[in-house]
Order: sequence, then structure tokens, then C-alpha cells
Amino acid sequence: MKNDTPAPAEAGANAMTVDVEDYFQVQAFENHIRRADWDGFAPRVERNTEAVLDLFADCGARATFFTLGWVAERYPALIRRIVAEGHELASHGYAHIRATDQDRDAFRADVRRTRALLEDTAGVPVTGYRAASFSIGAGNLWTLEVLREEGYRYSSSIYPVRHDHYGMPEAPRFAWHPAGADGVIEFPVTTVRLWGRNLPCGGGGYFRLLPYALSRWAMRRVNARDGAPCIFYFHPWEIDPDQPRQPDLPLKTRGRHYTNLRRMKGKLRAALGDFAWDRMDRVFPVGDPS
Repeated sequence: MKNDTPAPAEAGANAMTVDVEDYFQVQAFENHIRRADWDGFAPRVERNTEAVLDLFADCGARATFFTLGWVAERYPALIRRIVAEGHELASHGYAHIRATDQDRDAFRADVRRTRALLEDTAGVPVTGYRAASFSIGAGNLWTLEVLREEGYRYSSSIYPVRHDHYGMPEAPRFAWHPAGADGVIEFPVTTVRLWGRNLPCGGGGYFRLLPYALSRWAMRRVNARDGAPCIFYFHPWEIDPDQPRQPDLPLKTRGRHYTNLRRMKGKLRAALGDFAWDRMDRVFPVGDPS
């Protein structure tokens, strides 16, 4: 296995991250699509992730790809391309099961299995982890102890916001060492502090739904006023306006998932041009996992 030390990031670079999962695997669809049925859906994750890789190559950006083990098992060539093109490979768990839905043994088995699968496929160390749907919070910080025991060095799984599906608004906005984690660093997705609240400005649905100028202003504010790099995330399915529409979804779910899919790629290209971007492990070096 390679043990390459990543080069330092460009001065002023922000961290670009991609949560590699297919359109039918999103948490919002869990009550409509069973995991047992995933293999029956027409897959689009390979082509969409390849389109993301092409976009990054065109714009000269590097990123961290938090990848499902389920995807790596079925598309090993995609995983090897991610690494070959200079990006960081990290874990998103095996089958997009929220950490809040797992006990200690199940969580340990999940993160161990996924790390081994990714490392065996790509031949590089995997030290980063992002929980499905940012599902680490005040009630399950023990998960970070398990990550340390299983060889991970950092997590990007706690979102310091109020949200109907996730969030730990009292958590620090920037890198921190949770009690008991013994070396595992938590890197939260970026928020901007306004009106006494943390407001999301690190990508995801907020970036897709809101005007780009607002996201650009907020990220520039974090860089300038807080003096900190931003952590941005999105999913490959978000640049795929032609993905199959799922029937009988609640109005709120439909709106969150499908709005502005046709505009997303252009907005990403604008962000890639307006900011410098690099991998998590180069923007935030965390050292050798051994």
C-alpha cells in the first residue's frame, strides 16, 4: 500500500469534498426505497462521479471523495481513477446508514469494513470519515472513539446547525478535538455566523437552492473575517438533471432533491473559479495514521 504524504495545500485554499452516493441512496428516500432494492435501480453514480472528476480536472481543483463502500465494491475502476487523479479517498460508510441508527458494534463493523474495502481497492491509506447525513452529534460522540480505534484520523460528520434531520448547533464551527476521541479531529462543514446563529454556507442543498452570490459572499466572509478555510460538499447526483424521478414523494422531499439540478454544474464551475480548492488532508494536515 502506498503511504504518500500529501503536499501542502495552496495558500488560502478551501477544502472541496464530494459525498459519493447514487441518487436512490439519499437519506430522504429511505422510507420510499429499500436498501434491498438498490441493485434494481439504474445506476448513475459512476457516470456522475466521472463528470465531477472531469470538472475538477478542467478547473485544476483537488478534492476529498467520501465514498460509500457499496459504490467502491461495484465500481473499483472509479475508485482507482479518483486516486490516480490526485484526489483524497475517504470513507462515507458502507451503505449510507446513519450513525444514530447503529450501536457501537454495528458502527465499528461498518467503518472497519468500508476502510478495508477502500484501501484494498485503491492501494492508499484511508484516514477520513463522514457519517451519512451528518449523523454524529451530542448523543453519539462515542463514534469518534471507535473511529480512532479503527485507524481514522479525522471526521467531518458534525454539522453545527439546526436542521430537521441532523445538527449539533452548540458544537464548534471550526476544527476541534471531541472529548475522548484521543487524536481524532472533527472538521465541521462550514457555517457563517449571523444574527447569533450558525447558518449553512458549505454547499449541499443550500448551495443548490439559494443564489450563488449569497454562497460566495458567505464563504468569502468566513475566509476574511474568521481567517479560516471553508469546507464545501456536494453529491454527484446533484449535477444530474436527467436522473429518474421517484414517484409519490412528499412535496418537501421533491423540492429539496430536484430543485435547480440543471443549474448546479454552472454554479459549481463558478465556485471553482472564484476560490482555490484542495483536499481535506492538504488543507488540514492531520499526520500519519500510524
